[in-house]
Amino acid sequence: MITLTLKESPSVPLEADALSPDTIAPLTIDEIGALPVFLGKRQRRLDDFFSVEGDPGEEVEVRGDVGRVKWMGRGMTRGMLRIYGNAGMHLGSAMQGGTIEIAGDVGDWLGAEMAGGVIRVHGNAGGQVGAAYRGAMSGMRDGIILIDGTAGLEVGMRMKRGTIVVGGPVRDFTGLQMKGGTIVLRQGAELRTGAWMNRGTIVSLKPLSLLPTFTYAASYNPTFMRLYARRLAAFGCALPFDERYGAYQRYTGDAAVPGRGEILVWHPNG
Repeated sequence: MITLTLKESPSVPLEADALSPDTIAPLTIDEIGALPVFLGKRQRRLDDFFSVEGDPGEEVEVRGDVGRVKWMGRGMTRGMLRIYGNAGMHLGSAMQGGTIEIAGDVGDWLGAEMAGGVIRVHGNAGGQVGAAYRGAMSGMRDGIILIDGTAGLEVGMRMKRGTIVVGGPVRDFTGLQMKGGTIVLRQGAELRTGAWMNRGTIVSLKPLSLLPTFTYAASYNPTFMRLYARRLAAFGCALPFDERYGAYQRYTGDAAVPGRGEILVWHPNG
């Protein structure tokens, strides 16, 4: 395992897409230290900012508050990236495989346009989780993002497939222009949830303030929720599905598009 320890926080954001198991695994310690990073427009060496220790391999550990370090794990296809501290923007962007785990908070565009793998955040996340970049047609296309804390604006914007689970409250426009996939909101969201969604499923375990362009359809426990519950249980995330304890109210929309998405809101018995 390679351990990278931040020497001191950069004065401006540091672009370090070289911080990925794909790049680091085949290199020697000296070659890892010489990897290029960008401080503004200036190219620097990785070891200008990080001390490098350990044995090269597909497991990379980053220690320190790297909240100003962007693009870590970009395009990652394998291995494990663990971050003990806060992380910067675009973490796991276009990720295709492997696992990223963050002990702290993370900035905007987490897992943007990712196509596979698992991202686990034990703190809070910024906006645009699993979203499409401006001008792109599709966001997240596969994979799982799990956030223990809160999340910001436009979670899952234009996502096509995959699963996003947020443990804390989420801000406006969750599932904006959603095209597929699943978003699970354990503590609900603010306003405009599912705005202009075409397809996909948003599950909320708390009541939501829905747009008037969503129509109530039924109250039931979908069979597929059992499958989701089983899958997410492996990550320590419980999802109710038993009719003895409640049911999901299903709303369809967004009729303003018009769309064929669905929002399922859990209502416990009693």
